[in-house]
Amino acid sequence: MARIYDFKALTSKGKEIDFSEFQGKVLLVVNTASKCGFTPQFAGLEALNQKYKERGLVVVGFPSGDFANQELADGSKAEEFCQLNYGVTFQIMKKVHVNGPDADPIFKFLKSRTRGFLGSRIKWNFTKFLISRDGETIKRYSPTTKPEKIEADIEAML
Repeated sequence: MARIYDFKALTSKGKEIDFSEFQGKVLLVVNTASKCGFTPQFAGLEALNQKYKERGLVVVGFPSGDFANQELADGSKAEEFCQLNYGVTFQIMKKVHVNGPDADPIFKFLKSRTRGFLGSRIKWNFTKFLISRDGETIKRYSPTTKPEKIEADIEAML
């Protein structure tokens, strides 16, 4: 059976990251968008990143234009936007699809292990997936769940 650590993905600058590097860490994977009503959640995600990165939290944002095309042209533009407007220091990846036949394999995997309001489909930008240190427990949060509302679950997994 596949695990999150079996995947690789490209950063916004085209560098490959092997998710096996994150074994033993708590992962927070989020599909993001720069022009969405939930975009201010970048501030909350960065706050969690700053508060818990030393204890083993890794936040990874995957820009996606799947919902009303609310993402910039590519991941590097999205990363620049996030850094300038929200001070984001966590990893922003290459722009991906999260639903449909062209969905990124990481999101296919995460959706297969969790259910949301629309079944396995991702409903909108800023759906969050929290993955335990052993990669076995995966919790899914809706776009309306603010980052600070999942802090207790992060604490429990750390």
